[in-house]
Amino acid sequence: MQDKYIFEYAVIRVVPKVEREEFVNVGLILFSKRLKFLKIQYQIPTHKIQCLCADFDIDQLEKNLAAFEKVCTDKTNRSPISQFEIDEKFRWITAVKSSSIQTSRPHPGYTVNINETFEALYQELVL
Repeated sequence: MQDKYIFEYAVIRVVPKVEREEFVNVGLILFSKRLKFLKIQYQIPTHKIQCLCADFDIDQLEKNLAAFEKVCTDKTNRSPISQFEIDEKFRWITAVKSSSIQTSRPHPGYTVNINETFEALYQELVL
């Protein structure tokens, strides 16, 4: 029997107008402490976002999401956040924010194949 590993994930959302509380799912972040796994993936559905807010700054959104990705992948130890353990990075990204980029609350699960689980969740929740 294969081992099951616990993981947590959160959906990354864009909230074009925070006061309206409408959002578009744009990405997923998933981590497993035991597997030392932290992955983030996103795509920006420009048309959907601009339907909610025509003048939303897509270029700034791309920069901000790239910064999230760098937090997950940077191993240079040049910044304080890059020195965090992966669970601390996950908690930092999923901390409650009142900005235009937010995450869902973290959700737990079990998996025997973390990469397949990531892809299935990404397909279901983002695409």
